[in-house]
Amino acid sequence: MNALLDRLFPTGHTVAFDGHNLSGHAASAAGRVHVIGTRDRAALTTDMALKLSQAVLDAVRADQASGDPRPIVFIASTQGQALSRHEELLGLNGYFAHMARCVDLARRSGHRLVTLIHGEAVSGGFLAFGLLADRICALPEAQVKVMDLRAMARVTKIAPERLEALAQTSPVFAPGADNYARMGAIHALWSDTDDWPQALRQAIDEAGGEDRRAELGRERGGRTLAQPVAERVAGVPLGA
Repeated sequence: MNALLDRLFPTGHTVAFDGHNLSGHAASAAGRVHVIGTRDRAALTTDMALKLSQAVLDAVRADQASGDPRPIVFIASTQGQALSRHEELLGLNGYFAHMARCVDLARRSGHRLVTLIHGEAVSGGFLAFGLLADRICALPEAQVKVMDLRAMARVTKIAPERLEALAQTSPVFAPGADNYARMGAIHALWSDTDDWPQALRQAIDEAGGEDRRAELGRERGGRTLAQPVAERVAGVPLGA
């Protein structure tokens, strides 16, 4: 993780680790930013969710006085929510909901939100903070999936063999950062040869504004119906 941070922020950072959580500040090509996230493909627990939420609230509070909300760079490295009866009995879903509300507060407070996926981003651990950013970029070899096909088969009652066949032709059923990029859920795939500080600057510059993920999904051919369905639901005439 230190090598990643040093490459992203070559002019310096003060990111500290607390178990699998990380938080701090960094000097980016777009100016000083908050850095919040997880490392080592962490399984998110209630304790980790509270720390992430607190870090987001601290960032919002720190910039209120100056009136200059700085961008927040989320680093998502998670295998998903911690799978244990203990965490479920504590109400892990409620902690994730609180975390999502904190991220939403940051957005409404003017912070531009960028997520960098490092290693793995899976299920609720990714949905609750990383996927909520304005701009999402996947680093090389990042793996992304919301649900394992075996789990999807249990939920949907569709045979695993049928889902595996569908995954060969539709990115909706298939894991992988490239498939999520086709669906518009990931804005950019970074390569090892990219200039990461400049790529991060571009991501920050492009963050904020209207959510275009459904439009991207249609343009890239991964989700051709999401945008027109959303427009119909919103009452916007098709083709307007």
